[in-house]
Amino acid sequence: MLSQARLFGAVEAGGTKFVCAIGDESGAIHAESRFPTVDPVSTLARVREFFQTRGDFVPSAMGVACFGPVILDRRSANYGFIGNTPKIGWSNTDVAAMLAREFACSVGFDTDVNAAALAEHRWGAGRDARNLVYVTVGTGIGGGVLIEGAPLHGLMHPEIGHIYPRRHELDVNFAGVCPFHGDCLEGLASGPAILARAGNELRHLDAAHVQWQIEADYLGQLCAQLVLTVSPQRIILGGGVMAEALFPLVRRRTLHWLGGYIDRCEILSDIERYIVPPALGARAGVLGALCLALDAGAGA
Repeated sequence: MLSQARLFGAVEAGGTKFVCAIGDESGAIHAESRFPTVDPVSTLARVREFFQTRGDFVPSAMGVACFGPVILDRRSANYGFIGNTPKIGWSNTDVAAMLAREFACSVGFDTDVNAAALAEHRWGAGRDARNLVYVTVGTGIGGGVLIEGAPLHGLMHPEIGHIYPRRHELDVNFAGVCPFHGDCLEGLASGPAILARAGNELRHLDAAHVQWQIEADYLGQLCAQLVLTVSPQRIILGGGVMAEALFPLVRRRTLHWLGGYIDRCEILSDIERYIVPPALGARAGVLGALCLALDAGAGA
């Protein structure tokens, strides 16, 4: 039976899998379950079942780190909903309010990448950075932005994966795979884009394969744009595409696209500590959901 001393529910709602967990204020996970993302009714029923069958667990608060786009405007009647997503069947799905009703507690709700940024800031590679960007490069490309330790929200939330990079000279004929934009960054540099272009995952391609150059260039453009627009103190690149061998290539292309304009030692002489992999690895998502729960509980 779980102790009731300040325990929190965490839900990492991903387009491929859901992770449900119970954790505490130190970041320790006491119970966890993961299962595939299918249709909303079946998937959310498993979420409820996980928490309802954990003894006498009564959450101090809950957090949901969700694939998007999501509705984060608390003034909206659809706050806590998934918006117009390419994930079939999930558009306009209520996630946060369902949990609030079911468990009678505060629910923190944000994008999966904003939540991962929070986790890396609290327990990982961004502990000494108040302003940072966390980017995941995998099935899609998303980015979470923290300003003074808080996720950036505006009209909605940053959709970093859908900016338009300049086309690489060796990639001018590839149409891209984004169902909305074709050749946006996600359409050109996500895992499915690499597979469509090269016929294999990046990590299985020879180091001399041109795909490494193409991928590094697009991600270098992204990092340069982030430096110039958001001015983060650190950029964290995670996700299944980010092989260790890719980081030096991305750093070099970032410097290329900055063109010597940014006169900061963090960029010019210490870029290995500026563009970094996540310290929490694949745990960033569920720990990010826990961060959202902790913050919701603190504000309740």
